[in-house]
Amino acid sequence: MLSKPENLLTNYGATKENGDKLCPETHLGKSSEKINGQNGCDIGRVELGLTRNDSDCSTVNQAAAAECDPWALTDLMDTSEKWSDLDKKTKAMRVAIGVAKIGALLVLLFFFVCSLDLLSSAFRLVGGRTTGEIFKQSDLLQNPVVGVMIGILTTVLVQSSSTSSSIIVSMVSANFLTVRCAIPIIMGANIGTSVTNTIVSLTQMGDRNEFRRAFAAATVHDMFNWLSVIILFPVEIISRETFGLGFLEVTSEAATQHIGSGGPGGGEVKLLNALTEPLSKLIVQIDKGVLEGWSKNDSTYFNSSLIKQYCPVVVNGVKIREPCFFLMKDTGLNDTEVGLILLVVSLSVLCGCLVCIVKVLNSMLKGQIAGVIKRVLNANIPYVPWITGYLAIAIGAIMTFLVQSSSVFTSALTPLVGVGVISLERVYPLTLGSNIGTTTTSVIAALAAPPEQLRYTLQISLCHFIFNVTGILLFYPIPFTRFPIPMAKCLGETTAKYRWFAIAYLILMFFLLPGIVLALSFAGTITLIAVLAPVVILMIVVVIVSVLQRKMPTALPVAMRTWKFLPLCMRSLEPFDRLLSSCICCKSSDKNGNDLPAGHSNLGYE
Repeated sequence: MLSKPENLLTNYGATKENGDKLCPETHLGKSSEKINGQNGCDIGRVELGLTRNDSDCSTVNQAAAAECDPWALTDLMDTSEKWSDLDKKTKAMRVAIGVAKIGALLVLLFFFVCSLDLLSSAFRLVGGRTTGEIFKQSDLLQNPVVGVMIGILTTVLVQSSSTSSSIIVSMVSANFLTVRCAIPIIMGANIGTSVTNTIVSLTQMGDRNEFRRAFAAATVHDMFNWLSVIILFPVEIISRETFGLGFLEVTSEAATQHIGSGGPGGGEVKLLNALTEPLSKLIVQIDKGVLEGWSKNDSTYFNSSLIKQYCPVVVNGVKIREPCFFLMKDTGLNDTEVGLILLVVSLSVLCGCLVCIVKVLNSMLKGQIAGVIKRVLNANIPYVPWITGYLAIAIGAIMTFLVQSSSVFTSALTPLVGVGVISLERVYPLTLGSNIGTTTTSVIAALAAPPEQLRYTLQISLCHFIFNVTGILLFYPIPFTRFPIPMAKCLGETTAKYRWFAIAYLILMFFLLPGIVLALSFAGTITLIAVLAPVVILMIVVVIVSVLQRKMPTALPVAMRTWKFLPLCMRSLEPFDRLLSSCICCKSSDKNGNDLPAGHSNLGYE
C-alpha cells in the first residue's frame, strides 16, 4: 500500500513555466511507470520510493488521467441572488421588469412580422415584371453549388440564419425565387449560422485547455451542418435530375399541396398577414391586378405602376373605387426607387427586431441558463440513459424557439463547454435541437405571406425543417454515426497546439471558400466544375487512405501506411507555425522576455 500519498497530491497542481499542467509519473520501488495524460498532456515526476501494489497503481493512474483530461467537467459556482433572499420591493421590481419584457417581446414580434410583409412588397417593387424572370433563368442561381455559397455568405454577413432564412422566405413570397432555387440557399444558411459561436470561442484563447474545448463545441455545429450538406445536397440534386423533383422538394410539396389550392380555407387563409395588413397598408399597397396582367403579357398593363392608385371601399352597401391613401403614394418616385427605400427600411427593422428580441430574451434567461444546464443536462435519466440525448435535443429546440436564434443559444453554450461545465458529448444534441428550433422563425415568416403564396413559403420553411431533421437521423441515433464529435475534437486539438489555426479556419470556411466558388461561378459552370472536381476527388482519396491507414494498413503499400512520404508542409502545420513564429508581430515571450519556441509562440498566446 502507498504510505505517502501526500507526495503525489502535492505535485498534482504543479505547472511548467509556460503554464501547462504537469501530469505525474510514479516511480514505485526500483521500477517506474509513466502515466500518460490524454491529448499530449505533459508529464512530470513524483518520487515515492515504495514497492508497487497493482491496485494502488491502478487508482493512481486513473486519478492522474482524470487530472489531465482536457474534456473533464468542472464544478459550477452559482453566484446569482436567490429569490428567497430578496425583499418585497426588489421582488416587485423584478416581476414588473419581467412583465415589461414580455410586453416588449410581443411588440417586437409584431413589428418583425410587419417588416417581413414590407420586405415582400419591396422585392416586388424592385424586381418589377422582369427581374423575377431573370433570376429564374440566371445560371448563377440555377447552379445549386452557387446557391449554397450564397446562403453561407448571406448568413455570415447578417450574422443570423433566422434573418437570412426570413429573407429567403420573403423572396419566395414575392415570387422572386422559386422553391427549387431557394433550397440550396437554405442549406448554405444552415452552415453560415455557426460562424457566431466560432467567433465567441476565440475569446477563450488565453487558456489552452479552455480553448480546446470551446473551439470543439463551436465547430461541432459546423461539422454537423457541413456533413448534412455533403450528404443531402447530392441526394437532392441526383433525385432532382433522375425523378424531376428533389428529396426535400417532393417531401415538402406533399405536406403543403392542399394549402392555397382554392379549397375550403385555401387561398383565403391569411393567418399573421391579417394582423399586419392594417399597418403595412398605411405604408404601401401593391396592385395585384397589375401583377396578374404582367404574368399574362396583357399590353394594357405594360406601362402601369405596381403601386396601387385606387382602393375599393363600401358605401351604403355598394363597392366603389376611391383614391388610396398611404405613405408611399404620390411621392414622385418610380417603383424601383420606392422599392429600394422600403428594402432598406424593412431590412433594418427586421434585423433590429431580431437583435432586440435576442437581447431581451437573453437578459430574461441570464444567470439561469448555466445553472439549469449543469443540474439537468449533464445527468442521465435513470434506467433509460439513452433517452437523455433526445431530451437534450428537445430542450435545445425549445430554448432556441424562446430566444428565436440558434446563434444566441449555441454561443451561450460555447463558453460553458470551454470552462468544463458541459461535456462536448452533451452539447452535441443541444446543438442539434437548436437547428430545429431556429426553423420556427422561417415558419413565422412563411405565415406572414399573402394567401396565394402561402403554400410556397410554407414549403421552403418545411424544407429547412426536413433538412435538419434528416441530418439528425443520419448523425445521431446510432452512436457510431456521431462523426461531428470526433471531427470537432480533432479541430480542438489542432487549435490547442496551433492557436492561429482557429482564425485561419474561420476565414477559410466562412469567407474564402464561398467567395472563391462565387468568383469561379462568374466564369461559367464548366470552369467551376473543372476546378472543384479535382479538389473533391483529392479529398475523397485522402479520406479513404486515412481510414485504411487506421483500420487496414496491410491493404496499402508500405510507403503509404503513413503520410511521411509527403513533404512536411503537406502533412503538418509545423512549417506554417514556424513561419508565423518568425514574424515579429506574432512572436510571444515568457515572463522574462525570452522568445518561446515554435508551437508556443502562436497568435494570441503567451
